[in-house]
Amino acid sequence: MDNALHTSSLHSLPLLASGKVRDNYAVGHDRLLMIATDRLSAFDVVMGEPIPGKGALLTKMALFWFDKLGHVVPNHLTGEDPLSVVAADERAQVEGRAMLVKRLKPLPVEAVVRGYLAGSGWKEYQQNKQVCGVPLPAGLQNASKLPEPIFTPATKAEMGDHDENISFAQMVSIIGEDLATRVRDVSIRLYSEAAAYALTKGIIIADTKFEFGLDEQGTLTLMDEVLTPDSSRYWPVEGWKEGANPPSYDKQFVRDWLESAQVDGEPWNKQAPAPALPAEVTAHTAKKYREALQRLVG
Repeated sequence: MDNALHTSSLHSLPLLASGKVRDNYAVGHDRLLMIATDRLSAFDVVMGEPIPGKGALLTKMALFWFDKLGHVVPNHLTGEDPLSVVAADERAQVEGRAMLVKRLKPLPVEAVVRGYLAGSGWKEYQQNKQVCGVPLPAGLQNASKLPEPIFTPATKAEMGDHDENISFAQMVSIIGEDLATRVRDVSIRLYSEAAAYALTKGIIIADTKFEFGLDEQGTLTLMDEVLTPDSSRYWPVEGWKEGANPPSYDKQFVRDWLESAQVDGEPWNKQAPAPALPAEVTAHTAKKYREALQRLVG
C-alpha cells in the first residue's frame, strides 16, 4: 500500500474538484491537471482503502483509447507533460497517473452506449422490454448481445447520488436536438470501433459511458476518462454466456464482497462509510485491472 495514492495534495495548483476517482487542479484559466487516484467507489460510495496501481492503469488505458479513437472526435488532451506544471516535490503524485487537459464546458448529460444487456438495462428490460425508452426484441436474456448498440443517456449525479437514466427526448430538452444527435452518433461510433477492436483481444465491452464538453469555439470534445473498466463493463470472451452474469474486469469483485459484508451484524446499507476492504479484495481487484490492460495493449 506504500505507493498507493488515495488522495492527492498539491500545493502548487488550486484544487478545483475531487470526484470519486479523480482530483482536478486548475492550471491557469484554460487547462486542468486530472490526477487519477487509486480510490475506488462502489454503489456510489468511495472506499477507504485504495487499489494499488489503479490510477496509473486507468490513465494508461484512457490514453490508449484517446489515441486509437482520435480520428472519430477531438479529445481534451493538450499533449503537454503533466509533470511540467507541478513542483518537484509533487512529481510522485502525478507521474504516470495524470493528464494535462483543456478546460471545457461539460455537457450535463452522460452518453451511455450498450451493446449487451446487463445491469440496470437487464432489470428494465425484464419489466417492459425496453431500455431508457428504446424498445428491444422479446426473448433476450441477461448478457445477451443486442441486435445493434443502443444509446441510453443519463443525467450526471452529484457525488454520492446515482446517475439517472433518461430518454433521448429528455436529453434533447436539456441540450437541444442538434447537439444531442451529434453526441448520440459520435458515441455509438466510438463504442462500435472500440468494441470491435477489444473483441480481437478477447475482451467484450458490454457497455460504456462517455463524457463530452464544448471548447471556446463550440467544438464537441471527448473528455474525462474513456473506455476504462471504471466507465465500462469489460468481460473476458471465454467467460461470457447468455443468461448469466459474466465475470468482469472491473470492480464487480468489490461489489460482490460488499453485498455479503456485515456492519454491526447487519448487511451493509450502502451508505458511507463503507466497511473496510480486506487486503485480499484490494489485491484481487488490482489484479483484474492489470489483466484488462495487459490483454488490451499487450
